[in-house]
Amino acid sequence: MRLRKASALAAGVLALSLAATACGGGGDDDKISVGIKYDQPGLGLKTPDGDFVGFDVDVATYIAGELGYEPDQIDFVESPSGDRETMLDRGDVDFIVASYSITDERKEQVDFAGPYFVAHQDLLIRDGESVPNEEAIADLTLCSVGGSTSAANLAEQYPGAGLEELGTYSECLTGLENETVDALTTDDSILAGYAAQEQNQGKFTLAGLSLSDEYYGVGIPKGETERRDDINAAITKMVDDGAWQEAVDEHFGPAGHEVEPAPELTETS
Repeated sequence: MRLRKASALAAGVLALSLAATACGGGGDDDKISVGIKYDQPGLGLKTPDGDFVGFDVDVATYIAGELGYEPDQIDFVESPSGDRETMLDRGDVDFIVASYSITDERKEQVDFAGPYFVAHQDLLIRDGESVPNEEAIADLTLCSVGGSTSAANLAEQYPGAGLEELGTYSECLTGLENETVDALTTDDSILAGYAAQEQNQGKFTLAGLSLSDEYYGVGIPKGETERRDDINAAITKMVDDGAWQEAVDEHFGPAGHEVEPAPELTETS
């Protein structure tokens, strides 16, 4: 008799638990975790008051909305360049929108949706200085972030150049301002955001080189094809309804940075 009572009690608890889950009662489905950058003005920046702003933040918020999540249900998680694949593999985040260039090497570990943006690698230098051509890069000491495609491109294409790899672009910017490095190298979209910041105006300028084409994708765990398709649909809708261009104008317009039209989706299978 005790066994039957215990079983009945367990069944009742299970039924209540299922009912609470069906009503959205506090389960993991109530929130979605999205990886972004915290230190990239114009793309992904955490402000002193704890808000998140930038083009990537707007893209991530739009995608999450199409997946059924309100802005207050989004948990933005900092995703350093060198940690993104690991974070997706461990399930730390559901997807990543963090100036995440699509490469064959990365596609061995994670999948992508998109691309949703195209950028070009350039150099940020001190105002009044110049880099006349690509050949001059070999004589410079540059700074970039470890694990970024920019650092990998530089090491491969300009092995004679000095390269300092740090944890964040903000650290590289400090080195540029203190003249311990000659230039910060990464995507022009990121560099334009730094140059446009109020505290940096008049200090830095872009060299105007186009060293690579970087197609930003939304990183997702390997094999999540349904999630990829849903995100691709959200990106397409964002472009079609004008929200993509509005975000471009808001975040890159003040820097005078010209952005190419939204690229064609390639990560579809």
